[in-house]
Amino acid sequence: MEQLLGTGVALVTPFKEDFSVDAAALERIVEHCIQGGIDYLVALGTTAESATLSKSEKQLVADVVVRANAGRLPLVLGVGGNNTAAVVEDLRTLDLSEFTAILSVSPYYNRPTQEGIYQHFKAIGEASPIPIVMYNVPARTGSNMLPETTVRLAKDVPNIVAIKEACGDMVQIDQIIKEKPDDFLVISGDDFTALPTVLAGGSGVISVLGQGLPAGFSKMIEQGLQGKSDEAYELHHALLPAMQLIFEEGNPAGIKSIFESLGLCSAVVRLPLVEASLGLKNKIATYLKSHNKVHA
Repeated sequence: MEQLLGTGVALVTPFKEDFSVDAAALERIVEHCIQGGIDYLVALGTTAESATLSKSEKQLVADVVVRANAGRLPLVLGVGGNNTAAVVEDLRTLDLSEFTAILSVSPYYNRPTQEGIYQHFKAIGEASPIPIVMYNVPARTGSNMLPETTVRLAKDVPNIVAIKEACGDMVQIDQIIKEKPDDFLVISGDDFTALPTVLAGGSGVISVLGQGLPAGFSKMIEQGLQGKSDEAYELHHALLPAMQLIFEEGNPAGIKSIFESLGLCSAVVRLPLVEASLGLKNKIATYLKSHNKVHA
């Protein structure tokens, strides 16, 4: 799956002031990412506030991303949930012809055992007509998919080709990289661990910040993949304040504040999330001015 090497981004869903989907803003963001050197785009991940989107809105978002991309970059579509049968049904009925792979989150809230997680992903891996990228994010799901479960799925289900790993634990990430099949990709799901994951033998990142600052983030990952650790860490340290700022009041409130400062979309999010505070917006705007002077 060479299409999934490098920097992917988990696209936001921009909203207008009336909370409707802002298709024009989404097109601008896609273009911003492509021009900034991003390698592939992920639509309808958790950063897209997909939990608050209706079925018709999800279809609208997918259609806009496909249209704006115009075949230039590989596309990944978020299709996940904690009802295995419902996810399987979606994978059998959705038009996935424009997408390279599916990103599917480990079941949340139910807190299944490792065997339950295994059987969930085995079922959707067998049902999907295109490859599956599993997504482990314990802070959101309430359960951690352990390395042995990840490696077992990687070996047993040919259609499962990668994991987006957001456990935040480099020991766990290193174990997966050490034990995985050669052609299985370990993709960082956390901006903070993106570079360390790549330098440890990972394949790249699906980033939040990368969509706001695509040139710097994609260059950092490219340098990491080339083994240029000193140059890559210089960029990592330059981007680190932004990584911290965009998660200070939750995701995607922070990254949408960056987009507002860049004039690409509003900072509006849907309840139960709330928009970034004025204080955070000011800190983000100050960072962007300083960053752009140095990295223009």
